[in-house]
Amino acid sequence: MNRKFTTLLLSLFLCSATILAQDGQKSQLQTSVENGTKTVEQYYKGNSYQEAFDLCRTLDQNINANGQNDAEKAALHYLVSKERMQMYMKMRRTQSAKDHLNIMESYANASNDDAVKNDLLYSKAIYFYTFGMNEQGNAVFNEMAEKLTASKNYDKVEDAYKTLIASGRRSGSANMVAEAYNKYIAWKDSASVLKHTDEINSLKKQIADNEATIADKDGSLTTRWAIIIGLGILAAALAAALIVGAIVLLRYILLTRNQKKAIKLSNDNNALKAKFISNISAQLEPTLKKLDSNLPEVKALLGFSEHIQTLSKLENSIDEEVEMEETQVAQFCEGLLSQINGKVKKDVTIKMDAPKMSALINKEYVSHILLHLLNNAAIYTPAEGHIGLDYKKRGAHTHQFLVSNTGSNIPEELREDIFKPFLEIRDLTTGDGLGLPICKQMALKMKGDLFIDPAFTKGVRFVLELHA
Repeated sequence: MNRKFTTLLLSLFLCSATILAQDGQKSQLQTSVENGTKTVEQYYKGNSYQEAFDLCRTLDQNINANGQNDAEKAALHYLVSKERMQMYMKMRRTQSAKDHLNIMESYANASNDDAVKNDLLYSKAIYFYTFGMNEQGNAVFNEMAEKLTASKNYDKVEDAYKTLIASGRRSGSANMVAEAYNKYIAWKDSASVLKHTDEINSLKKQIADNEATIADKDGSLTTRWAIIIGLGILAAALAAALIVGAIVLLRYILLTRNQKKAIKLSNDNNALKAKFISNISAQLEPTLKKLDSNLPEVKALLGFSEHIQTLSKLENSIDEEVEMEETQVAQFCEGLLSQINGKVKKDVTIKMDAPKMSALINKEYVSHILLHLLNNAAIYTPAEGHIGLDYKKRGAHTHQFLVSNTGSNIPEELREDIFKPFLEIRDLTTGDGLGLPICKQMALKMKGDLFIDPAFTKGVRFVLELHA
């Protein structure tokens, strides 16, 4: 749909909602804004970021024009700012996402709405988990869960955990899914106990109230017998409640164990598959080495076999810690660039922007990743082009290596797939497609990430983000 036409329709709908509110009917402004933010979500999910940002500005203008009071405006502005933050998270723009998270907090405070404030805690948790700040994410999510549990909103807590797990699956963050699932299981068990404790306490209160009534009344024997019978019924109900509670608790424990067994079985199967493929590759390698290694096909198969074993080894040891060492950044980068000097085309300019400082890195993995990216840049950068290697400090515990070149840009729809192995059948003499997936696994093993900078438009720029 044309962006201007969409914006016009939204403006007309918001104006009509305001007229209805002035006529004494229920205001439709919030519904209109919620529908608008859904449209924004569809835009940026389709990578139409310009349309999404334009629609956000239109929504903010209509809220300012049609809101009934400051609290309502703040609550609605919060919804729009939340979409902006999610866009920046999808674009991997950490600082911009954080800035909008701060804006959302000011709107939540101004709204005086507990639901909005609880949603802010959930949004903060999503932000921290998305960018690998698990400790902060755990703290924020625990705060939200404790608030809802204290107010006995058990269903809302359960929905929040399920939403968090679903978000982790959509974003492909195995760490976020594992963190959320483990906490969900622990909370589920404790919540079941709390529910049954509440029921038992309620029954105990009824018994206490009845006993007080007996003490206050001067009843006859018939009355006393009636009270005794009533107490017996309550005691039976209490016993029945305890039995039912025990059955429910056992059911949840059994279900949890079954789910854990299913997950363990799936992980074991994946590990066995990876080991099987690696073993096949290792068994083929001696035979391949007996062939003429000068033949392109044999050389390609040997490289493919080595890459498969490397990828399998990384996947099987993804949770193992890697050794880090203090490294002089400028000297390290100069050594990498010296290895591609003779590989670039005529008049290609190679630039480096790295400060004379030290950083804590795993030299083996970082060297492998950056050399692979620089060699690719040497291949695809045309004559008189530019290749760059930069180092940026992004925060107290975050730093980045950036490799850029002025070659052809990578289409948006292919930027995620280039990091996935075995997506297509290829001619191995032209490359096996495992170079970037191996680099991605190395980055993840260092608790970092490797991605393409969506804001760079003069070619392509890869970002290796690490957390110290």
